[in-house]
Amino acid sequence: MKKPTQTYLLLLGFLLISAFGFSQSKKQKELEERRQALRTEIKQINELLFQGKTKQKSQISLIEDMNYRVNVRKNLIQVTNQQANLLTREINDNQNKISQLRDELEALKASYASMIETSYKSKSEQSRVMFLLSSTNFKQAYKRIQYLNQYASYQKEQGESIKSKTTELQQTNTDLLRQKVDKQKLIDENRSAQRELEKELVQHRNLMASITKNLTSYTSQIQKKQNEAEKIDREIEKIIREAIAASNKKAGKTTTASSGFALTPESAALAKDFVSNKGKLLWPVEKGVVKVRFGKQPHPVVKSVTIQSNGVRIATEKNAQVRAIFNGEVLRIISSKNGNPTLLIQHGNYISAYSNMAKIYVNKGDKVTTKQAVGEVFTNPANGETMLNFSIFKETKTVNPAEWIYRM
Repeated sequence: MKKPTQTYLLLLGFLLISAFGFSQSKKQKELEERRQALRTEIKQINELLFQGKTKQKSQISLIEDMNYRVNVRKNLIQVTNQQANLLTREINDNQNKISQLRDELEALKASYASMIETSYKSKSEQSRVMFLLSSTNFKQAYKRIQYLNQYASYQKEQGESIKSKTTELQQTNTDLLRQKVDKQKLIDENRSAQRELEKELVQHRNLMASITKNLTSYTSQIQKKQNEAEKIDREIEKIIREAIAASNKKAGKTTTASSGFALTPESAALAKDFVSNKGKLLWPVEKGVVKVRFGKQPHPVVKSVTIQSNGVRIATEKNAQVRAIFNGEVLRIISSKNGNPTLLIQHGNYISAYSNMAKIYVNKGDKVTTKQAVGEVFTNPANGETMLNFSIFKETKTVNPAEWIYRM
């Protein structure tokens, strides 16, 4: 009989092995989800940024798009490698498990064969009766009856154990074959992705060489775009401050530098719902890829230039419908002489801003609902780009849309 400490150690070992297997399976699932998301992203990049548009684009826009696609493909290759490496570990684990199961099965079969042989030699009813009659007293006879019953039960358990181990061995073998097929698919896909990446890197290097010759001109273009974005941001902040002042005045409060919206019970409930949906909010367009992310960052091409993005720039398809990300009320429509209009929708003390619109379907004061089409994104006829500038404000401060929009 095993000592209690040994039993505990064996149980602990089993639990650790089970937990490790579960952890690997969970990690493999997470990696597969990430890989599929990256594949979808590359497909959308090709559809939205490259199909029939490369001849129209300026070199700076084209290199931005190539840079983006190269980075996503590198991520795809990295994730696929991680999956293949994890599968290699799982394959090794299953090969070790198969060896262990075979050894256990052989030992069970040998033990069972010996038991059957012993049972055969003493199977006659006369032998069983003589075994019982040779007891010295009733207590010994009772114990011998118990022994015979336990022996028969043990035989049955051994048979079931052999059946169970055989099934487990067959299943592990099936899993091993599937894992080997999955691993080969990943290897083949990665080779294909690597070939595509090498082609893209050649194009990327050639374009970068051309851009380097005209760096001053491109830096000027980038700065001009930055100035235009900052002008729109200042206008949005001005409008929000005016709205805050108006809400406080209506509530009979004095507006200070740190004042926020004086919310009605209805607006407060809306803001609470908006916050409770953080990370689950709808994308403002049905199909899109984020070309420029939130925050201070080096320009994706001209690294010496720093840009400040108070929102995200989403490339989408021509005639793309803009959707309200949540229930709210149209705060304002900003018109611009030199640019395209911006739509502001208020969600309590949060505001979502949609810039570079071609058409707007709503008016100031209109109530809108989640997923309602509120306008259309402008398509630049010069380069074929359809780009939505999207921001989220809490009062007058911008927040990162990627933390609020589902899987952005």
